Amino acid sequence: MIFPLEELIEYDKNMYEITSAASRRSYQLSMLKDPEIEDNDGKVVSLAARQVFTQEVEFRLDAE
Repeated sequence: MIFPLEELIEYDKNMYEITSAASRRSYQLSMLKDPEIEDNDGKVVSLAARQVFTQEVEFRLDAE
């Protein structure tokens, strides 16, 4: 899967939150040099978005 377009279209919650979560997850994956990146043709952002949209990785907002 290159990018989870179906999940993106159907997502009905706060788009800023999920975008922020995917962005932070992309950074984590790239810093860890996760081997799953190569399985996804080197596409870090789409891998992170898939993980967040499919709830493979969960996120939460911390109150400041």
